[in-house]
Amino acid sequence: MNNDTPSTRRQLPDAPLLAAAAGRKASRRPVWFMRQAGRSLPEYRKIRAGIGMLDSCFDPALVAEITMQPVRRHDVDAAILFSDIVVPLKAAGIDLDIVAGTGPVVANPVRSAADVAALPTLHSEQVEPVAKAVTLLTEELGQTALIGFAGAPFTLASYLVEGGPSRNHEKTKALMRSDSATWHALLDTLADTTITFLQAQIDAGIDALQLFDSWAGALSLADYREFVLPHSTKVFDAVSAAGIPKIHFGVGTGELLGAMGEAGADVVGVDWRIPLDDAVRRVGPGKALQGNLDPAVLFAGWDAVESEVRRIAGEADRAVAAGATGHVFNLGHGVLPDTDPDVLTRVVELVHSL
Repeated sequence: MNNDTPSTRRQLPDAPLLAAAAGRKASRRPVWFMRQAGRSLPEYRKIRAGIGMLDSCFDPALVAEITMQPVRRHDVDAAILFSDIVVPLKAAGIDLDIVAGTGPVVANPVRSAADVAALPTLHSEQVEPVAKAVTLLTEELGQTALIGFAGAPFTLASYLVEGGPSRNHEKTKALMRSDSATWHALLDTLADTTITFLQAQIDAGIDALQLFDSWAGALSLADYREFVLPHSTKVFDAVSAAGIPKIHFGVGTGELLGAMGEAGADVVGVDWRIPLDDAVRRVGPGKALQGNLDPAVLFAGWDAVESEVRRIAGEADRAVAAGATGHVFNLGHGVLPDTDPDVLTRVVELVHSL
């Protein structure tokens, strides 16, 4: 594995995403989409045919090709590494699979202190295929930034405790409140796993990273601060020496935006429920914002899409005037599978013109 340092990392001084994330003036408004490399692209469906999701995530050449597809098609300002939240858990040796139509399913859920103590430690060589994909991508992307990928400790914990996706997270919240010592031990372990996964990507040459706390929106602000924030902060602190922009995102996290910003990200992702010029007041000045077109709007016809893109760009400009250091245009969550790719391409063109 490479041991890149900031001095040997590829230099992308003109990359719009990196400029906006760092509070510098960008040559154009940067735009990328969560789940941009995915089921909405026919070339993705073709190349993934007959290959399981986790198998795909451990094939460096396939990861690189899938990651490149939306960059070629849409001219987005960043590639995001094709991966999945549970990849580092699988790599460490946890018995899980991604079941079509369901999501990650864990064979032996974590419910006790003994279960936590038995969790395997992730070693960087176990995610060597992911690092190799990063190396391939940095050689192919030219001046386009590559964003690394990882799930935050709380979201990983939710999958492990529930045994799979959950609507109410009742087992997770029950463990959190009934046995806080076991809870914190679990999240501390998962923070280490996430750090190892991200550091492997950093060493291989990613230009920015995004920490997805997909399910944090299920929590109250008080619970987030007590049971989650210290562990997300540990992750961001551990990777901050790399000097690359750090993005933090969760769904339904409008009430948590200020606390999520405190965890240590440079860019706070905002879902579609909160206007960006409101989000800046919640996050506070000194950080960039990312978002936040509702993915469902992409089905509403071009007039509606254009109107919403222009509205969000206006809100973003007001957010910057109010103290945000920059704006990265994105959806408020991931691209939906039936989205017309041509609409996404037109959105990129429009954002770049604003």
